[in-house]
Amino acid sequence: MMPRAALALALALAAAQAGAAPAKGFQFGVIGHSFKAGADAAVLRRAIAEASAGNAAFVVATGIKAAGEPCSDKLYGQRRAMFDAADKPMIVSLAGSDWTGCKNSAGRSNAIERLNRLRELYFADAQSLGERRLALTRQSASAKFRSYAENAHWEYGNVLFATLNLPARNNHFLPEAGRNSEFEDRLVANRAWLQRLFTLAARKRLAGVVLFCDGDPGLQADAGFSLLAGFQSKPSKQDGFAEPRRQLKALAEKFNGKVLLVDAQGGAQAENGNTAGNGNGNGNAASAAATGGEPAIVWRGNLGQLSLAAEWAELRVSPGAAALFTVKGGGADAAQ
Repeated sequence: MMPRAALALALALAAAQAGAAPAKGFQFGVIGHSFKAGADAAVLRRAIAEASAGNAAFVVATGIKAAGEPCSDKLYGQRRAMFDAADKPMIVSLAGSDWTGCKNSAGRSNAIERLNRLRELYFADAQSLGERRLALTRQSASAKFRSYAENAHWEYGNVLFATLNLPARNNHFLPEAGRNSEFEDRLVANRAWLQRLFTLAARKRLAGVVLFCDGDPGLQADAGFSLLAGFQSKPSKQDGFAEPRRQLKALAEKFNGKVLLVDAQGGAQAENGNTAGNGNGNGNAASAAATGGEPAIVWRGNLGQLSLAAEWAELRVSPGAAALFTVKGGGADAAQ
């Protein structure tokens, strides 16, 4: 029979490998999509270093490049090397600027090919990036959704974490007729993914669900508020976030725990001069709270939203506390 001390050590190691966290709580880091022209690599490198420097169990990066940077394999590979060099597990959540605006040498959209290339380079196996790896479950493990490797979930400390491909710029909805197959197929995949996540969290009676995405779906907008108010003169314009917004609100309402969505659009309004009518989903209460420089979670019932304006932020999870999720601090405001 194994000695008691050896057995305790083996159990502790097994728990750590499974992603279990101490009952007293834990921290995780989030890198905001705060890239600036001319200093993108430096900003990202600093954010990775600072977000990884503390006691974060893992770090989630919301995007890998700025819209003005090339969509080249070389740059994709350079950024992956930066994530792999981090000493903490690094999970990448794609941003629209990583792929939606990419064009080929003829000036035509190359978005879908570049998205597929990112899937090959970043999401080929069921692990995070970084020197220390974290086991992930990808949606691509399901034969029906084998293309959607960017959607991943992992459990840590009685909380379910997951990435969701919701790019800014109206969820990559294209108004031109006959050109929305990517958008429509991804809607189906995301719908199934969200249902799976909340079913799992409810079955396991988890304390919370945290979702990471690029675009702001407008969860905190007032009832009846349209993210596309600026397009009222164009009735055919569709709100690309309408379906995931409705589904998230419905699923959160039925869930007994806390639900937190972290998006990367907190600094977009101040940096780009965007308004709620630009199709990005900016301008709501969560974004307004974030653009002051200090990240803040805006809650309505059990559904919270953090629109990250800073280069990075550290969040604390406190099981059993009145506030399950709190923002401890972060890097410089991207709008400054």
